Amino acid sequence: MALEKGIDKLVQDFIAAGRPSARNQNIDDRRAGYVASTVLAGETETRVQIETHVLEGQIIRVFSPVNAPEMMPAAIYYHGGCFISGGFDTHDNQLRQLAYYGNCRVVAIQYRLAPEHTFPAAHDDAERGADLVWQYAEKLGVDKNRLTLCGDSAGGHLALVTALRLKVKKLWQPVQLILIYPMLDATASFESYAHNGTDYIITHDTLLSGYEMYLAETDRLHPEASPLWRDDFYGLPPVHIITAEYDPLCDEGEMLYQHLTEQGVKCTAQRWLGVIHGFFQLGGVSQSARDVMRDIAGRIKHVRDE
Repeated sequence: MALEKGIDKLVQDFIAAGRPSARNQNIDDRRAGYVASTVLAGETETRVQIETHVLEGQIIRVFSPVNAPEMMPAAIYYHGGCFISGGFDTHDNQLRQLAYYGNCRVVAIQYRLAPEHTFPAAHDDAERGADLVWQYAEKLGVDKNRLTLCGDSAGGHLALVTALRLKVKKLWQPVQLILIYPMLDATASFESYAHNGTDYIITHDTLLSGYEMYLAETDRLHPEASPLWRDDFYGLPPVHIITAEYDPLCDEGEMLYQHLTEQGVKCTAQRWLGVIHGFFQLGGVSQSARDVMRDIAGRIKHVRDE
């Protein structure tokens, strides 16, 4: 399928600019570029309230619909950014929209980034953040029995590994996982890395340089570096995986679906056509981005009906 019109224009501009490589940018410029790209997210959703909390030293931000009841289902959200960039600022509009359309609270977790902090810093922060939300559920106004773990790209990876860690601890579990084009295989061994790796803005260089910084001293096949290859998925809650047709990560997301299903996990997967890695954040130019937002919001909202 051809690229969506608005996304095609971004891709053509990227190619015309000579396909600039993220490897040639310093980390501050990469982070600033990600923040600058939020102009593509569309109109800011204002029908929400936002609070920032520090729980035992960890910063979280809670997005709620205006006039929200005291207790609501919630999504614990991990932002993308290849483990080296991203944060509350890059995902502000998506989290606002998820809270509004999902009629839920969205709790964004701040985690440490590479190269300043290498593996397992982000993983540890992701797990600790989820535990703190569960622990302080009453204070935050979230129903601890209806917590979804959700994330995009590196954040999808963190949501999956967090769920696996929680399963081992046996203290609590989320009711579902929603993984938006997750980074799963640090060895980059699938064909979509070759097919979709150069032209579609988020290139193999973008993704692999993120792994190189975060996994500087970690084996690429470590079970938490490349969770795709694990054989201990059994017992996870239901998982929904979103992939993008022109994404270097498309194949590994679909392979995760296969592995989860083989290991007895209830799993659904949907490949969105005509779109690229990062399309969830392109609501200002992409109809699919607006549609996937409503789809994810609906899954959080109706989690009780599963």
